[in-house]
Amino acid sequence: MGVDSGELVPTSGSVRDPWSVESALAASSTTLPETGSTSPVPFFHFLERLKTTKREGWKRFGVEHSESISDHMYRMSILVMMAPPSLSSRLNIPHCTKMALVHDMAESLVGDITPVDGVPKEEKSRRERLTMEYMTTNLLGKVAGGGQHLLELWDEYEDGRTLESKFVHDIDKIELLLQMTEYERSHKIDLGEFTWVADKIELPEVKAWAIEVLKEREIFEAGLLKETKQ
Repeated sequence: MGVDSGELVPTSGSVRDPWSVESALAASSTTLPETGSTSPVPFFHFLERLKTTKREGWKRFGVEHSESISDHMYRMSILVMMAPPSLSSRLNIPHCTKMALVHDMAESLVGDITPVDGVPKEEKSRRERLTMEYMTTNLLGKVAGGGQHLLELWDEYEDGRTLESKFVHDIDKIELLLQMTEYERSHKIDLGEFTWVADKIELPEVKAWAIEVLKEREIFEAGLLKETKQ
């Protein structure tokens, strides 16, 4: 679910049939967006895909009606705005909020590629960049103001060099941990394989949130264990 876990072996399909925006659009069941418009409305409609495309990682564990990509990015944007003073004083919070809302935008067409899908990191990045360029050029290129700022936000997040991008990467991880524990409670399943994400969080303030979430999880699991013994 968008969390980098290193290189993976590509599937034979990805070698035989190189992914392209055109092929992905052709395979889509939705109406093709109008390109070259001076209106942003076709782009607005295109974003609906973020509301209907699910985060794939949960499906392996039987979570049928899982969160959408936009669900994930929305909560991320709220978490960004809750940055403690020790962080907010050093960050451009409005910029971080925009980045949180843009960072997975390419998944509107690419989909939520997970580590078990067998798509190498470079290929995933290639597909997402092509999609971002399609949106910012084909859909927004003739719109007043354009979409270049969206591509710049995405690039900054992908590069991960600025403090703002590091913070948003950490927020991406803490949001996953929150959702993990919530699905464990509601579906009575073990999603412990996602806890490694906590070790990848860099900023101490976000790491403190992660520690609290995992401690909460331990208390919940202890309660379940107690119930089974009674």
